Amino acid sequence: MKVSFSNAVIAVLTVLVLLSIPYGEGMTADSDSTSAPTRYGVAMTGGTTYRGENVNYGLVTGFALFDYDKIWPHRAPEALRFKIEASAGTTTHPDKKLLASANFFALYYLRGLEARIFKPYVEGGIGVIYTDFKVEGQGLRFNFNPQIGIGTDIKINPKMEFFVATRLHHVSNAGLDDDNKGINSVLFMIGYYF
Repeated sequence: MKVSFSNAVIAVLTVLVLLSIPYGEGMTADSDSTSAPTRYGVAMTGGTTYRGENVNYGLVTGFALFDYDKIWPHRAPEALRFKIEASAGTTTHPDKKLLASANFFALYYLRGLEARIFKPYVEGGIGVIYTDFKVEGQGLRFNFNPQIGIGTDIKINPKMEFFVATRLHHVSNAGLDDDNKGINSVLFMIGYYF
């Protein structure tokens, strides 16, 4: 059975949504009932397409990371966060063309895998993207871009925290145009919380 990238993204997003369903009868929140602080940061992102196209790109990303309960009006697992981000950058190969996107994510910390300085997570989300380029068969410059990824926060000391992540990134107009060749890429991020 062949599993497409978009079906894999839908499956991961479904799992993340299910994690955010309110607790049922008899369930309680984690013992730490205090809200996680809102965090802000910036990241450098590099990516490359795969499966046909040959486009490389670099982006600067700014983001805010919220306790999920602060944004959505129901209880959720303590390890769940809601992330919004905006990115802008350029392709570096084959030509220099503009890219800009706005996205939101569910981010879930993997508490059982934490170490003294590492705090791993999984994330999944969707957003909109403008690409100043089009590959053959891509009908629109404005598209949707579902993403899934893994990463880890790296706490050097109480005032210095970085993160690294890798994501699978898809660009598609979701059938809004007859030409809808998707663009798939893998990207790597390194960022800093401030």
